[in-house]
Amino acid sequence: MGGSRLYTGVMSDNPGTTVDFGFRTVGRAEKAGMVREVFDSVAPRYDLMNDLMSLGIHRVWKQIFIGALQPRPTHTLLDLAGGTGDISFGWLKRGGGPVLLTDINNAMLSVGRDRALNRGFANDISFAVMDAEKLPLPDRCVDRVSMAFGLRNCTDKNAVLREARRVLKPGGRFLCLEFSHVTLSALTPIYDAWSFKVLPRLGQMVAGDADSYRYLAESIRTFPDQETLAGMMRDAGLSRVTVRNLTGGIAAIHAGWRL
Repeated sequence: MGGSRLYTGVMSDNPGTTVDFGFRTVGRAEKAGMVREVFDSVAPRYDLMNDLMSLGIHRVWKQIFIGALQPRPTHTLLDLAGGTGDISFGWLKRGGGPVLLTDINNAMLSVGRDRALNRGFANDISFAVMDAEKLPLPDRCVDRVSMAFGLRNCTDKNAVLREARRVLKPGGRFLCLEFSHVTLSALTPIYDAWSFKVLPRLGQMVAGDADSYRYLAESIRTFPDQETLAGMMRDAGLSRVTVRNLTGGIAAIHAGWRL
């Protein structure tokens, strides 16, 4: 998996049904393109976006997540929706083996590739435009699959989970870091006000794009809660599924093994 190669995979759509796009309902075939437009817009300021959405705490969450991946030189990592590369870089800094960094959005992947070159990681990472719902990879080919802040933007989340399990080697592990559902009731009104009133205004001021930031806030609220996602992972064939809430459930790490 070495070298800064770029692979363009095949995307999949299943028209004829509807799915959520934030608080809106759209055709399944439409969602991927709409999400792509959002991330084309926010790609140059993606890290700033995460700082705004989490008040900078996402950086701490990612370090916890990378530690949970347990990087080892003999292990390979498939970083799904890896975007600007934070998880891949953290994995390598902690001694992990070769990385395949993928994203369905080429604008996001280009940012990640530029950052990898600047950090001297280009020889340790391969880059690929891939649809996480239909990975053009063989069965049982990687030791770890990571997905940070990407699953909620996928059209068919169950397909992503099945694919993650399929490409894991026996004894491999899938970990997902995602904005989740607040478990501390005292946080709820503050978090809602921040998400729906402040964040879109900041998006307009900082990036000239309130709509994309509004969608991102809405996509968090329509994402499955912690126990529902854990059940989806079990249904996909993952075993020993665990959930770790972060900052009162604002985010959570879900993990499961392929046994």
